Amino acid sequence: MAARSFTALVLGGLLALPLSACGASSDGGGAAAPAPAASSGASSGVSSAPSSAASSAASSGASPGASPAASPAAAEVSAGAAAGRFGRYVALGDSYTAAPGIPGRTSDDGCLRSDRNYPHLLAAALGARLTDVSCGGASTADVRRAQLRGVRPQLDAVTADTDLVTIGLGGNDLNLFGSLIGACVRPDAASVPGTPCADALGSKVAPTLDRMEQRLVGVVRAVRHRAPSAKVLLVGYPQIIPASGRCADVPFAAGDYRFARRVNHGLTQAVRHVAVDSRVTYVDLWAASAGHDVCSADPWINGLSGQGAAPFHPFAVEQVAVAQEVATALS
Repeated sequence: MAARSFTALVLGGLLALPLSACGASSDGGGAAAPAPAASSGASSGVSSAPSSAASSAASSGASPGASPAASPAAAEVSAGAAAGRFGRYVALGDSYTAAPGIPGRTSDDGCLRSDRNYPHLLAAALGARLTDVSCGGASTADVRRAQLRGVRPQLDAVTADTDLVTIGLGGNDLNLFGSLIGACVRPDAASVPGTPCADALGSKVAPTLDRMEQRLVGVVRAVRHRAPSAKVLLVGYPQIIPASGRCADVPFAAGDYRFARRVNHGLTQAVRHVAVDSRVTYVDLWAASAGHDVCSADPWINGLSGQGAAPFHPFAVEQVAVAQEVATALS
């Protein structure tokens, strides 16, 4: 992988993407453009609910062609009792929602949003009309401000007629994971003694997570204000770092694995706390992804490889699992 690409997708942050390369201002507050007309497809983030024919095609594993939401992978997601209950669904999130690099069409607005991400799979299973405004590199601040030029604040997509909202944010706040990857990834990791990453960042993690929680509470409040009748779910983060052992795809000093996993788990717990305090449904991906970390035999998250997903981002199989977890939470 070229050094520029590696820097953008790894050192730029586990969940972050290079905003300057996409035309954003340095503080992420580029001028907002007029809202684009709603259309089908990943480029706009809006797709229609699948027709009965499309739903049948999805159930049989065939591609219907008419709706990007009705993908073959959608056949693996069962909506159960939630099917048909939600008319309009809005997905807010960062790149763990956008899912850059997985097979399928990718948005052309700089957000690297895949039309095979979990919001699209979930919408197909539910029969809901999706507006997916997730964006790589998004933080809670990008709910209220334009993250990229031509990309409106995510909150603008939430309206009074919204029935369902999923929120997957927090990892990019205050550069939490960007700092982790920047300090921990080392080409000479196998020979590095001690805990250099923990030594550099250990005292900063708790206050960073505390501030992120406060901001995420504000996001939930803003969503509820705009869509008082909507069902709101906070979607957590999966296990990325193994509980034990190490592997070449996670080039950290051996002593830093435990610290990195604590940060990974701390982020998921912070999102859980917000869900409890805000009285919204929490989707626990930490439990669901047990045994599927980067170093496992069946990983849901990519390591340094650029194959199948962006480095340190979800594979397609993880997005199917997330869609199912959300559908189960709704049933």
